[in-house]
Amino acid sequence: MNFPLRNIALFSLVALLIVGTGVVQGTNAALFLLNMGLISAIMALGVNLQWGFAGLFNIGVMGFVALGGLAAVLIGMPPTTEAWSAGGGRMIAALVIGALTIIAAITAQRKMAAGRVRTLATLAIIVVGFLLYRTLFDPARDAIEAVNPAGTGYLGGMGATGLLMILAWPAGGLLAAGVALIIGKTALGLRSDYLAIATLGIAEIIIAILKAEDWLSRGVKNVVGVPRPVSYEVDLQADPSFLERASSLGLDPVLASTLFVKLQYTVLFTLVLVAVLVLAQLALASPWGRMMRAIRDNETAAEAMGKDVTKRHLQIFILGSAICGVAGAMMTTLDSQLTPAAYQPLRFTFLVWVMVIVGGSGNNFGAVLGGFVIWFLWIQVEPASAVALSWITAPMADGSWLKDHLLDAAAHMRLVTMGVVLLLVLRFFPRGLIPER
Repeated sequence: MNFPLRNIALFSLVALLIVGTGVVQGTNAALFLLNMGLISAIMALGVNLQWGFAGLFNIGVMGFVALGGLAAVLIGMPPTTEAWSAGGGRMIAALVIGALTIIAAITAQRKMAAGRVRTLATLAIIVVGFLLYRTLFDPARDAIEAVNPAGTGYLGGMGATGLLMILAWPAGGLLAAGVALIIGKTALGLRSDYLAIATLGIAEIIIAILKAEDWLSRGVKNVVGVPRPVSYEVDLQADPSFLERASSLGLDPVLASTLFVKLQYTVLFTLVLVAVLVLAQLALASPWGRMMRAIRDNETAAEAMGKDVTKRHLQIFILGSAICGVAGAMMTTLDSQLTPAAYQPLRFTFLVWVMVIVGGSGNNFGAVLGGFVIWFLWIQVEPASAVALSWITAPMADGSWLKDHLLDAAAHMRLVTMGVVLLLVLRFFPRGLIPER
């Protein structure tokens, strides 16, 4: 089987798995699987840009996905006018002073001659700026969070609704790209293993901020009701023309509205995935893409040819993080809620890396394939294991320690399966299911 036919066969198998899910578990479950698979494929493309193109070991994917989710809240949720009146102005002033303090300290370090005067000046700028920042920030935070903490307790967002919520997706990419620029300026000079530790730590810091700063994202109280760029089920169920079409198809109105909304998401997510994939393929085939792979394979040789390795690493780091941010914003609009506690490294870093490795590092189509395959297994392994273990333990006596132990093990089969799949792929397809050409 030649290379293109092999790709077609693999993607056809994924399509059959999704269709089979629809037959066994219902169309609703199949569309959920498909939509999350599309988002996972976009995340995998972002990581593949960083690792497959440039060899950057970023294990802070979770942080950039969370920033995308925050952007959806800042764009879509209505502003809390009482909170803005209570402390919004002081909060903005505090953030501006904090940013100016950092800029002033960096400028002093760069412009002044090395010595005691520069050290004292930098310390003075940091101390004075920090005191001013906290003088404004603390009372503003307390005033904002005191405004109806059970319902709001945060500043809210810009109040975009309808199709305007699509703007949250590029906004998520821009927010993630901005943070990636700051991180890249400080961390990309590190060796690969130290870069991995740094990005993981920064991702944890981002999640800790989202959990702790209620004024920004309601913290662990979560933000629910994030607007969506598609229809609402209740509106569809109140539309006589929609009810007539659902009746002509023999569908229950509630089920029909749910399927229609999910299909709308499928169309939008597919368009985004195709756009990102096309751009990634064009980048891969361009002189810039060939240069990035040359840097990945031998940084010393690339530097000898006059290439600015650090600058190129920063570019690809920002691009990959922005794509992850877009995916994070898409996922938040799909869920209609931001839950900071749900961002776990297992789901939003480790699993995405498994997608890239299994699909084929350095191959964009491989990353897409890995996104669908691994997400399908992640969702379906646990219920399939529960059914299989119930059959296996059926002859055993109720209350048997072995039966109880095996039935409880179904919840852990996801992790076992991920490990087994990763080992099998690395053994028989060391370059992934669709390897880099």
